[in-house]
Amino acid sequence: MTSRMNGQFKRLVPTGPAIREKRLASDPDRQAALDVSGATAVNVKATLSPDDLARACADAMWKEDDASKGLGMEILQIKPGEATLAMSIKPHMVNGHGIAHGGFIFLLADSAFAFACNSHNERAVAAQCNISFIRPGKLGDRLMAVAREISRTGRSGIYDIRVTVDGTAIAEMRGHSRTIGGAWVPAAGADAKSK
Repeated sequence: MTSRMNGQFKRLVPTGPAIREKRLASDPDRQAALDVSGATAVNVKATLSPDDLARACADAMWKEDDASKGLGMEILQIKPGEATLAMSIKPHMVNGHGIAHGGFIFLLADSAFAFACNSHNERAVAAQCNISFIRPGKLGDRLMAVAREISRTGRSGIYDIRVTVDGTAIAEMRGHSRTIGGAWVPAAGADAKSK
């Protein structure tokens, strides 16, 4: 951070002990954002690169995502508007045809979609999804889902997700997202703008 930017933050965020205590007492997110040394907390969008912010959002989401963790998914890559997740097909994921149940393929695609559309530090949920199954997945296959942002305007986003096995597409999904307010990573100092 340049000294000029640091000076701007000092003007935007009052740092006196009384002011800090008043703000922190009413907002637990701000308490967490203040480091133990008592230094001024700053807006995370100004201090983190877009890639680092996307990763921080993914880390925060992952902590609460029991469904993805419970199915053995792994986050392979996160970037702004993009996410790559992997999952192996286990015996409990195979249907009566002896192939991967489409619901598990959808779950992987949906999780990749979720991490991609939440990578900008705005909480977002799926509004609609449409999936096409192209080829079957098989027991033991390692599926990879790559989600990428197509459009993001206002509160709405459109994402394409491709699920592959060894580079061969087995499903394509399009997801529409909608932001719902709130952030994954606390943006300390945001209340200075409203005062």
